[in-house]
Amino acid sequence: MKYRKPIKSPQKSRRALLFAGLGGIAAHLRASQSAAQDAAKVMPRSYRVAFENDRVRVLEFVGRPGMGICGEGMHSHPPHLTIVMEGWQGTVTTPDGTAAARRTKTGDVFWSEAETHKLENTGSTSSRVMIVELKPARKGSA
Repeated sequence: MKYRKPIKSPQKSRRALLFAGLGGIAAHLRASQSAAQDAAKVMPRSYRVAFENDRVRVLEFVGRPGMGICGEGMHSHPPHLTIVMEGWQGTVTTPDGTAAARRTKTGDVFWSEAETHKLENTGSTSSRVMIVELKPARKGSA
């Protein structure tokens, strides 16, 4: 008996393409949503909301050696001010794969525009930072 490949109807081919396209859109939406997830909810053992009102949100992050400095894996931040409570050394990797060594000391303060990165604690001590995120201006406020 000879094997014959079933002939697909044009309707079945269109259906397969439609499902493939919908799967791609769903994967893209999941990736977009994961980048925008609330760090305090995703990593409650590492993040703590120290203060929040309608203008700012202050997050405290504690990371052990081998963990992230301000999150796990490639992740994104809105524009923010970082206050280093316990100095650390680490490696920062950008989405294009560029990696660079980074070292801070207790008391360092720096501003960062919105960014996506991976920042790993390569030192021998825990890192502790406060991240101050500014919220968008309210409508009608000057």
